Amino acid sequence: MNTNDFDFYLPESLIAQTPSEKRSESRLLVVDDMNLEDKHFYNIIDYLNEGDVLVVNDTRVIAARLFGTKPETGAHVELLILKFEGKTAECLVGNAKVVKVGTELDFGEGKLKAICTGIGEEGIRFFDLVFDGIFLEILDELGQMPLPPYIHEKLEDKERYQTVYSKVEGSAAAPTAGLHFTQELLQQIKDKGITITPVTLHVGLGTFRPVKVDDVLNHKMHKEEYFMSQETADILNHAREEKRRIVAVGTTSVRTLETIMSEYGEFKACHGDSEIFIYPGYKWKAVDAIITNFHLPKSTLIMLVSSFAGKDVIDHAYKHAVDNEYRFFSFGDSMFLSHKKTSHVI
Repeated sequence: MNTNDFDFYLPESLIAQTPSEKRSESRLLVVDDMNLEDKHFYNIIDYLNEGDVLVVNDTRVIAARLFGTKPETGAHVELLILKFEGKTAECLVGNAKVVKVGTELDFGEGKLKAICTGIGEEGIRFFDLVFDGIFLEILDELGQMPLPPYIHEKLEDKERYQTVYSKVEGSAAAPTAGLHFTQELLQQIKDKGITITPVTLHVGLGTFRPVKVDDVLNHKMHKEEYFMSQETADILNHAREEKRRIVAVGTTSVRTLETIMSEYGEFKACHGDSEIFIYPGYKWKAVDAIITNFHLPKSTLIMLVSSFAGKDVIDHAYKHAVDNEYRFFSFGDSMFLSHKKTSHVI
C-alpha cells in the first residue's frame, strides 16, 4: 500500500485559517456510501438516533509551545511539549541539533529550565524540568497555544481551539472534530435520548508527524496517552450488548476505543499509550459511525477514514468537498461517516 494512494488535490485557499463565526454553523458533509448530503453541523442531530452513544475526547490543549535560549551560546530553541509527568517532559525540539544530553535551556529568564536527559527519534528530546510552583500555571504564563503549522492567522480567542467540553489538560493539539459542538447542541442531543460519554486521549506527535515512507506499512505511530473510566466502559459495553451504535467524535476518540477493544476484547477502565495505526484492511471492533474533519493528504488520518468508509467512498467525498469549497483541516468543516455496509463487529 503506497502513501501516494492517499494523496489528493487541495487548493491552499481551502485550508481554514480561522474558526467559523459560530461553532455549529460550520458545514457538514453526510456520507452514506456514495450518497452525499450537504448540511450544516447543527443538522448532526438528525443523523444521531435515540439510544446512540456519542463518545467525545475531553482532553484540553495546554500552552505547549515554548521559546527559550541556550544560555552558553544564546541560541534560540523552540520546544513543543508532547507529554509531561511531574518534573519530566518529552518534547519535539525545533532545532534539535543544538540540544544534546546535558544541554540546559532557559525560559522566561529562569522561571523554567529544562535539562536534556535523553535523545529520541526525529527531533524528540527528554528533559528534567526545574521550576517553582504549578507547572501548568507557568506554561500559561510562558507558553503559546500550539496551533498547527498550516494556520498562519492569529487566533483571537484561545477558547476557539478548545472544545466546549475540554477538561483534562495535557494535549499538544485539539481534537478538532469536537470544535463544532456548542453546549446548546449537546443538550439537544441528550434530550433526544443519546448518551454522551468521555474518553481522554492527549494528542501528541501522531497528529504532527507526516507519513514520510513510501510503503504505508513502514510508518511508525507515536504513542499518545489515553484514559477510560469505569463509567464510560460500562456505558459502552451495555450499548454493544444491546447492539446500539457507538459514534466517535474525532479520530482521537476512534483510536482510544479501537486500542482498548484490540487489547482487551471489551471496554474497561484503563490507562495506557495508544500507537494504533489504522489503514485499509483493518478489522473494526468498536466504532459504528465517526464525526470527523477533513484531513491532510497522505496523512494517517485520511488512511483511517478510508479504512472505515472505504477508500473509494472517501475519494468521492473529498472530491465533492473540494469542488464545493468546504473548509479543510483543524478549523475546517466536518463529515459524518457511517460504516460501510459489511459488518465490522467481531
